Amino acid sequence: MPIKRLTVLAVFAAAFLASAPASATTAHPANASFTAIAPVTSVVSADSPLASLSAWAVLPSLAGVPAATHGVAASAAATTAQAQDTAADDSVTTVTDLRKSLIGLAMDLRDTRYVRGGRDPATGFDCSGFVRYVFAHAIGMKLPTTSASQFLAGLKVKRADMKPGDLVFFKTGSKRHISHVGIYISNGRFIHSPATGKTVQVSSLDDSYWASHFAGAKRPSGIAAVASNG
Repeated sequence: MPIKRLTVLAVFAAAFLASAPASATTAHPANASFTAIAPVTSVVSADSPLASLSAWAVLPSLAGVPAATHGVAASAAATTAQAQDTAADDSVTTVTDLRKSLIGLAMDLRDTRYVRGGRDPATGFDCSGFVRYVFAHAIGMKLPTTSASQFLAGLKVKRADMKPGDLVFFKTGSKRHISHVGIYISNGRFIHSPATGKTVQVSSLDDSYWASHFAGAKRPSGIAAVASNG
């Protein structure tokens, strides 16, 4: 190849290599640093002197952070996120298990007779005694002794948001204060120990009597605390 042609090509190559970093820099944000990651061979004919030359592709990396640490940071973030998801899942599972235990024991106590002041299945239950017994023996949670005090101890729940194990309260007395309590099951149903001459049974909130005396629902603070941790 003529010397003149080689000289021209050499000058062209030098100019190309000198201009490449500048064009790459202007194509990316001013606060990005760049890391050479792979050679890109110039598109030239095989017999050209430029065939042995190559330019390096440059890509942006996190400003001020070594590229080698990016994978470690991403892995740590993924591990933390996974741990948080696992903890949330465990909390949901725990609350679900608590609710299942409550409803399971309550249903096993159906047909236990009503006794005013009753606190034990061997002798019978009144409404608050039934609720207190179920929570104590199903999940080890101690509730206040009366329906009125149980109402004050819980977290208010909208009727549309009630879940199994929440408590439903009623004003059945002449003074129109909280006087009756039951345990919500699902689909508008609750289980309770209603009155003298009756036994622990499942009733519906849609029943005209219970609907007219319904005073609200509460979530016992212990269950609410476990649920909030998820």
